[in-house]
Amino acid sequence: MTETKSSGGAPVPQAPDATAEVKSALAGFLNEFSQFQDDMTTKIAKQEERISMLNTKTMTHLRPALSTAVDEGAPHKKAIGTYLRTGDDDGLRGLELEGKALNTAVNAEGGFLVDPQTAEQIQGVLRSSSSLRAIANVVNVEASSFDVLVDHTDVGAGWATETAAATETDTPQIERISIPLHELSALPKASQRLLDDTAFDIEGWLAGRIADKFSRAEAMAFISGDGVDKPTGFLTHTTVADASWSWGNIGYVVTGTAGDFDAVTPADAIVDLVYSLGARYRAGAAFVMNSKTAGAVRKMKDADGRFLWSDGLAAGEPARLMGYPVLIAEDMPDIAADAMAIAFGDFNAGYTIAERPDLRVLRDPFSAKPHVLFYATKRVGGDVSDFSAIKLLKFGTV
Repeated sequence: MTETKSSGGAPVPQAPDATAEVKSALAGFLNEFSQFQDDMTTKIAKQEERISMLNTKTMTHLRPALSTAVDEGAPHKKAIGTYLRTGDDDGLRGLELEGKALNTAVNAEGGFLVDPQTAEQIQGVLRSSSSLRAIANVVNVEASSFDVLVDHTDVGAGWATETAAATETDTPQIERISIPLHELSALPKASQRLLDDTAFDIEGWLAGRIADKFSRAEAMAFISGDGVDKPTGFLTHTTVADASWSWGNIGYVVTGTAGDFDAVTPADAIVDLVYSLGARYRAGAAFVMNSKTAGAVRKMKDADGRFLWSDGLAAGEPARLMGYPVLIAEDMPDIAADAMAIAFGDFNAGYTIAERPDLRVLRDPFSAKPHVLFYATKRVGGDVSDFSAIKLLKFGTV
């Protein structure tokens, strides 16, 4: 603001220069707008960079991988693939799998360990197959046998007063059950021409064939194996009427009719079987029978006309009989005179499967030319570990 003097000599204020203020304000606005443009340009550039990175990652996932990411299993997976296709085992020598040096004496020890992914694929099939493995107790061991210690009596107990002398109580009886491991083998074969085809998934094919062979052999042995170079099945043990049951035997109840259920009250035999098992085992119990027997049982009704059998409500859920799950095991015997066609029990307590986690494969290109044989082996055993946890239904009169 400027000042002038009046005629009396006093200063008189004058209005500010409007043009100067407009120029100053315009200069400030242009400066701020320039800074805004610079900021927006920087942000747009960063955004375009991010979009470019996302597009690159997306296209990378859509393209076929040109190389496998480096991980701990990749060297062994590549080496075992080369060995299966060509027999070249140089890549396997000196590698380590899960902290263990891989065996280099192929003939002495029976082949090389397969990679963990293939082994897990086989184990997954075994666990999901319709065999006793689905409900039994499965343990991994490193030894050639597995010992189970079972206390099949109650520790003695008694009441005592403050001044009276304590009486001696009974001592528990400990049973040692030894489960030896046996060699389970499979021998799938493929032509060398098929192996030379790089598009052929040799490991997936081999895992599927081995799992199929192993699952069928195990399922039979866990039920009726005689214990000679194979697991001991629970039906192999001596069976006695449940009224005279003793340790070391499997108890049974009868249907009252040879080779069939009772014509008037067929469901009574199922009820008798359930309640022949001790209360402490019933909470984890399951039925085991084959498809033919299941076809006969699922038609049964109780006194009020309700079916004893109910199908699973969700996918993968087992059917239930009197509220207990049913395992369909085709190796169980058919209904016949004196046949033990239905088993009921807590198999997690009553039957133990012991196995070594490693799976070995030996390539044999000579025995079946022009085909190549793959000799796959693993060690597994099984036996009854608690004789009071399993009961049988006998289709007979005594």
